Amino acid sequence: MKPIIFGTSCLGNLYKVVPFETKVEIASEWFKAFDKPVIDSAGKYGAGLSLECIGAALRHLGKTSGDIDISVKLGWRRSRRLSPGEEPTFEPGAWKGLEWDAVQDISAKGIMNCFEEACELLGGYAIRMASVHDPDEFLAGGGGMDDVLGAYRTLFGLKDSGRGVESVGVGSKDWRVIRELWNRGVRFDWAMFACAPTLLVHPPELLDFVARLKDAGVTLIDSAVFNGGFLMGSDMLDYRKADRTRDAAAFEFRDRYLARCREAGLDPAVPAVQYAYRLGFDAVALNTSSPGRILKNASYATAKVPEWFWDGL
Repeated sequence: MKPIIFGTSCLGNLYKVVPFETKVEIASEWFKAFDKPVIDSAGKYGAGLSLECIGAALRHLGKTSGDIDISVKLGWRRSRRLSPGEEPTFEPGAWKGLEWDAVQDISAKGIMNCFEEACELLGGYAIRMASVHDPDEFLAGGGGMDDVLGAYRTLFGLKDSGRGVESVGVGSKDWRVIRELWNRGVRFDWAMFACAPTLLVHPPELLDFVARLKDAGVTLIDSAVFNGGFLMGSDMLDYRKADRTRDAAAFEFRDRYLARCREAGLDPAVPAVQYAYRLGFDAVALNTSSPGRILKNASYATAKVPEWFWDGL
């Protein structure tokens, strides 16, 4: 596992249409950062557009399946072709220039449907890491735990079948669902935490669970180190717009944190990424739509933070 995993939601046109040429540049930079990069995608990203663009970009660059490790979060698949100018029904307003709508499909059979479609969209590039995408949202929306457990039986079956899947994991915004699945006996190989822990949010019970997984040999991935960009100065906090009254404590912490970074001469991204490693995480997932940011993101893995900085926090 590489210390930095490259996210690919931008290849699905998250928030803006990204030209294919730029997507190829992004993919090219992955291979400048690491000899065998790890990338993370999902059927939900642009209703499969991200997966299509990954396959097309890798073919354009002359890369083979052996040159890259692809992780795909499964649970969404294409449902119907959109009319010109029509908004998709999933996450309206988030995805731009899409030709397809998508539907959630989490069950023993549904996750196989998602896997087969993802393989087709990738155009022959192997899925090395597979997971159920946001089971917390599925359960909160009225889905059943039996369907989630059935989906995992399918994924572990794929791992045993020799179809390219080498490890099975979970990606969730609510870490408590990861804990519930673990307590129900789902022994995933890796876990991606999509909202916490971060410098801002790290309750003791979460840190205890992270330590449990670490002791059990689970590979840990943090895809939340900036709290949705908030710690870097964005007005978005964990997938919602921050409110000065409701989130007063978060704003106060951010002001102190950014001041501390200025005092230390540190890029605020560096301590945010390094904090995950201090907790025992094996990798941090970072996303960008700018090819010029790829090598910068990769450099955060080896950046140094003086000990006095941590003491000051």
